[in-house]
Amino acid sequence: MRAELIALASINSGSFNASGVDAVGDRLQSLFAPLDAPIERLALAPYRRTADDGSLREYPLGHALRLRKRPDAPLRVFLCGHMDTVFGAEHPFQQVRPMGDDRLHGPGVADLKGGLLVMLLALSALERSDVRHQIGWEVLLTPDEEIGSQGSLPLLAEAARRNHFGLVYEPALPDGNLAAQRKGSGNFDVIVHGRAAHAGRDPQQGRNAIRAAADLVAMIDGLNGQREGVTVNPGYIHGGGALSIVPDRCVFKFNVRTTAPADECWVHDQLDLALSRINAREGFRLELRGGFTRPPKAFDAATQRLAGLLADCGQALSLDLQFKPTGGCCDGNNLAALGLPNIDNLGVVGGEIHSDREFMRVSSLSERAQLSALLLLRLASGEMHWTPAP
Repeated sequence: MRAELIALASINSGSFNASGVDAVGDRLQSLFAPLDAPIERLALAPYRRTADDGSLREYPLGHALRLRKRPDAPLRVFLCGHMDTVFGAEHPFQQVRPMGDDRLHGPGVADLKGGLLVMLLALSALERSDVRHQIGWEVLLTPDEEIGSQGSLPLLAEAARRNHFGLVYEPALPDGNLAAQRKGSGNFDVIVHGRAAHAGRDPQQGRNAIRAAADLVAMIDGLNGQREGVTVNPGYIHGGGALSIVPDRCVFKFNVRTTAPADECWVHDQLDLALSRINAREGFRLELRGGFTRPPKAFDAATQRLAGLLADCGQALSLDLQFKPTGGCCDGNNLAALGLPNIDNLGVVGGEIHSDREFMRVSSLSERAQLSALLLLRLASGEMHWTPAP
């Protein structure tokens, strides 16, 4: 599986590289074919995002892959992972290379292509067992998790309705432990409209959109520390052109993380207040787009029960698994909000994700596959029992 991971991670599958995501999907179709389940290749609606000129444009997404086996079994599990990465086709981080005997360094080796192979190995073990008929499974491999799962959400909702619990293959925490509660997340765009003018002859006639955007960025960044559990990250800005022109447009984008549902209302109130202050200036007009796409995920009673079963399996494999809160979010947030209890970082052990230092521990491929496989086998055999919490 080490060679397969290198091959998968060597294919660029940035979220907006639809052909690259589909190339990963083609390879995964071949890898998952021995599971003897029908493989559906599903088209998703285009992704809508703000372009640098402020217009709202549509971008094609790669296809999702879905497999279902024994959909009428008494116990049904949903397994989910994503094929896309945060590294676009133009990003310099493209190569996979070994780092000693037990590490691979490369884009997506941990987040999440290693996890896809963990999932495959676990299901392969289940399908070789005599108890496989007692448990049905559904797999969804998505092309857009890194940009909020806008296109995949209807498929996630369908799966949440027809399965009893979920296993998601995001990477484990860097220390090998698993996620308990997760923060929620929202992505927002602001388009600042000003007024162009000659920077030498008539600067007083201009309304500098970059300056107004800078003031607004400072206000929004200033929300950090004002409410416990809420963080804001201004992550992208674009504006201006010729240096002799007062810029009349600027676009900036930011991410917000929340801990509780009430945080979203507070954030919206603060954004409305900040934008109103800039809009009150003569000659400026601001547009706000976006919103919250992943609700906070609580470590509720049902999730704790599932975590307990998994921890017991870990003990049998000499893994002392702890469940810890994290600021990251994933499709596990959405599944929980849809009512499906899930553990969502059952993939490989690694670290430095979302950076050009991303790595994974090769030995964790088999280690984490054994963990998922043991859970599935114990549930299928009746050694463990799962019923949703009342």
